[in-house]
Amino acid sequence: MYHSIEFTGDYTFDLETSPKEPLERLNIRKSTRLRAEMRPYMVETVEGPVEVADLFFEDGTAARQVRFESFRFVEEAD
Repeated sequence: MYHSIEFTGDYTFDLETSPKEPLERLNIRKSTRLRAEMRPYMVETVEGPVEVADLFFEDGTAARQVRFESFRFVEEAD
């Protein structure tokens, strides 16, 4: 299921376009809205556990371990 999300700041993510291709850089500006499927999970950091998600975008690309604090869920306008 795809969700509409809005990024809460300016971020740069590694973007997977294909398993055979090198990672690309994705620059996201604050307030950018995208639709993505997500697989949430926890990772352990030096600050303690952090909630992250792998984001799978509609164009088939993916960003891994994106912190939940980086985005929020938004309702779609009809």
